Formats: sequence, structure tokens, C-alpha cells
Amino acid sequence: MDELKEQEQVKTGDGNYGANNIQALEGLEAVRKRPGMYIGSTDTKGLHHLVWEVVDNSIDEHLAGYCSQIDVIIHKDNSITVKDDGRGIPTGMHKKLQKSALEVVMTVLHAGGKFDKDTYKVSGGLHGVGVSCVNALSSHMKAEVHREGKIFVQEYSEGKPQTTVDVVGESTENGTWITFMPDATIFESVVYNYDILAVRLKELSYLNKGLKLNLTDEREKDENGAFKTEDFYSEGGLREFVEYLDAGKQRLIDQPIHVMGKEDNVEVEVAMHYNTTFKESIFSFVNNINTREGGTHVNGFRRAVNRVFSKYAEDNGMFKKLKFKVSGEDFREGLTAVVSVKVPEPQFKGQTKGCLLYTSPSPRDRG
Repeated sequence: MDELKEQEQVKTGDGNYGANNIQALEGLEAVRKRPGMYIGSTDTKGLHHLVWEVVDNSIDEHLAGYCSQIDVIIHKDNSITVKDDGRGIPTGMHKKLQKSALEVVMTVLHAGGKFDKDTYKVSGGLHGVGVSCVNALSSHMKAEVHREGKIFVQEYSEGKPQTTVDVVGESTENGTWITFMPDATIFESVVYNYDILAVRLKELSYLNKGLKLNLTDEREKDENGAFKTEDFYSEGGLREFVEYLDAGKQRLIDQPIHVMGKEDNVEVEVAMHYNTTFKESIFSFVNNINTREGGTHVNGFRRAVNRVFSKYAEDNGMFKKLKFKVSGEDFREGLTAVVSVKVPEPQFKGQTKGCLLYTSPSPRDRG
């Protein structure tokens, strides 16, 4: 069935191997059985990855033009709430599965609006498994949707609905509020690190200029009794990002080099700076996802830098007296750059999207 994620597992032990040795994991059981396949790990990195999966959905609403503010709240018990003012997850009846669309999104793998090109032209949560995986790996989750003048709520435990999708009130706002408690039986620790969350939200503010992001920590209060909170907002975007990354370093150029372009529905934006260090620092993003392992977009950027600098130097006779060959690494010494691409259907290496493989159009887009 489309609503089931089946995983076959061969049992070993007594040497017998028959039909009864084949185990089918239904629904989100596969995620709980092998969480590392979906979120990378069950350590601190995996714990924080849960937040990114939910925030990515809100960012996608912003990219679609419907979300202007995202709030992330760390509660006293280390549960997390992510609120946005987007359109709100649809709550109507899904014709094929005969259940609320909200329940489908929250409990079925590979379900969501990311596969409909009319809903999201660009998306970070491409695989459609993000929020359902968070649900599966949470001891408790609550989805609250403000939409069509009403407030819809459904609660879950370990990925399984505990209630129906109920209307609990009226609302003049639109948006989605997701609250979840990571399962302590799965993660090594369920204590969230404020600084890790703050750094990522700051990144997102640079990558999405004009978007307001707020982080609140209810575990800590100031002398006035107010919760620790921080706002992130950027008007300059990648230009400000590069200046922030290069803060404290001696610059070789006054202002960042900033380039934007679009081809074949792929948007590319680059900001770069040079300083007096010998280190190359390239930060890359695909649809706001931090591709820490790089990928084709980073390789293309490096080749472009090498080509442009080499041609300029050759055209101006700068290599004539050199007795050695200048390499690409020489052109990138002291370089700090942010490479951000917006791709309709990117192909990542793994669910955690650490590396971009390629950006060619899907077969249905060709011809």
C-alpha cells in the first residue's frame, strides 16, 4: 500500500530461513528501527536534525512566498515548537488514502506537497519524509494548523495518531505549529544546544533576506524574568553573510563580490571575499540546505574561479615571467565564499542532504 513503508529484514539465529523469517515493518516502524538511515545519527547531530527537518518545511513556505516569520521555541523539558505564518498544512480529506491530509503528511513517508511542482517550485524537504520521520522519532508530537478560519489539532506518539484531526477553535491567522518531544529511548541525549540552533537560524536569515526568525529558550531567564530570546533578520543577504564569516580577518578587498544569475530554472547566488589568510572557506547551500560535503555546485564554482582568474592573468601577461605553474588552489587562498543555489528538483546524496549530486531536470521535464 502507498501508506506503508515496508522494510524486509532477514532474521538469523538457528540457521533456518523460510517465509516466517521475513519481517515487514509497517508505517513509520522502519524509521524507529533504523533512524540513522533517515536522520544520519542518533547523537547530538541527529537530535538537532529533527529541528531542521521541521524548519525546512516552514522555509519552503517562505520560498513559495507565503511565510514571513518562523519561531523556534525550546521548552523547559527540551521539547521543541516550530511556528510559522504560512498557509498551514491542508486538513481536508485525502481522496486516495481516505484520511485527513494533515494525518497523511505527519504519518506517511514520502507524502507532502514537495512532489507537486505547482505547490513548491523550490523545496529543501524534497524527499517528503522529514516531518513524518520527526514524528516517528518523537515520544509525543502535536500538530496545530491555523487555516480557513479554524484551528485544527492532531496528536501523535511514536508516529501513531492518538486523536483524530479535531477543530478546537477559531483563528484569524494562518500557519502551522509543530511541537515534538524527541524519544529518549532512541537518542543519546534529548538536551538541545541553544548555540547550535542559533547559528543555523542566523544562517537561514542570511540565506532568506527579509525573513524573520526568532529563537526562544524557556530553560533560561534573564534578571528581569524574561526568557532568553534572539531575533535573526537580514536585509543584505549573502553580502552580510560573507562579512559575518570574515569578521576579525584582514580584508584584501573593501566590499564582497556579489553575483546572481538564473539559467534553466536554477537560481545561483554567490558572495565572496578575500582576506590575508591562506585558508579557503566555501559554504554551500541548496534550497537553504547546508551541503557540508559540497557537490556539483561547489565543484562548478571552483572551476569558474580558476577559469576567470587564469584568463585575466593570461590576458594581462601576468604569467610571462613565472617559472612555475599557478594552480587553482593558489587562486583560492584567503577566499571566503557562500554559494547558494535554488534548484527545482535537486538530487542529494542521502536523506540528510549533505552533498548535491546533480541538478539535471527529471525525465518528465525533458523534451
